[in-house]
Amino acid sequence: MADTQAVDAKAGRRAARLAKQIDAFSKAHGGAEAQVAYLGQRGARIVLVGEDGGWGDLVAPTHAIAEDAVRRAGVTVHEAFDGEFAAKVRTGPYEWSRMAGIQLGGPAND
Repeated sequence: MADTQAVDAKAGRRAARLAKQIDAFSKAHGGAEAQVAYLGQRGARIVLVGEDGGWGDLVAPTHAIAEDAVRRAGVTVHEAFDGEFAAKVRTGPYEWSRMAGIQLGGPAND
């Protein structure tokens, strides 16, 4: 019983830290929306898109912790990264050169 409580407390602290990071991102970008995706054994990825088109991501050790974090942060959560949500993302020259570089011999991916 004590071990379960310790694990739950640790998960709660991790979710609270992630929620704080999500909140900071949201404040810096005029608001934010999120999508949580499974990463298999690595946990879950929280993709954040700001109202200004800025984006970023965080990794949680479990999907449950990721879900708890976005709930605590109070952001809108999307089921999938598509449609109007994906269209909000604004990329710059760096992202385009990196994406093209992987395919067309641009900057090394190291």
